[in-house]
Amino acid sequence: MSPSHPPHAIKVETVAHYVAEQSEPDEKRYVFAYQITIRNIGSKPAKLLSRHWYITDAEGVIDEVQGEGVVGEQPLLAPGQSFEYTSGCALTTPFGSMRGRYHFVTEDGTAFDADIPEFFLVGPRTLH
Repeated sequence: MSPSHPPHAIKVETVAHYVAEQSEPDEKRYVFAYQITIRNIGSKPAKLLSRHWYITDAEGVIDEVQGEGVVGEQPLLAPGQSFEYTSGCALTTPFGSMRGRYHFVTEDGTAFDADIPEFFLVGPRTLH
């Protein structure tokens, strides 16, 4: 096992954007879509079992979301393999952020978490 390829290593990349056509700013509904790429950069296959999100709005209100898998799937990622999906959320403020973690297990039963780095949800520019 080389230091550049630890057995349990997952890289998470995120891209988010505002979805104007689904948002209703006059009703304090701001919709965001985000694309996630989960890549197994470790040396062992790993299966994503669950997710745990912290979604924070502009007023500091945190919504915690937990559940099995992602978009109805629990992908098994071989070393070097990636899984990509798109999802979304709605806020009552025009901006916020998301962060969290995915829970994985390897074929030998070793459980570990992969951090989802914080990313920002930015709606339309508004003048105050």
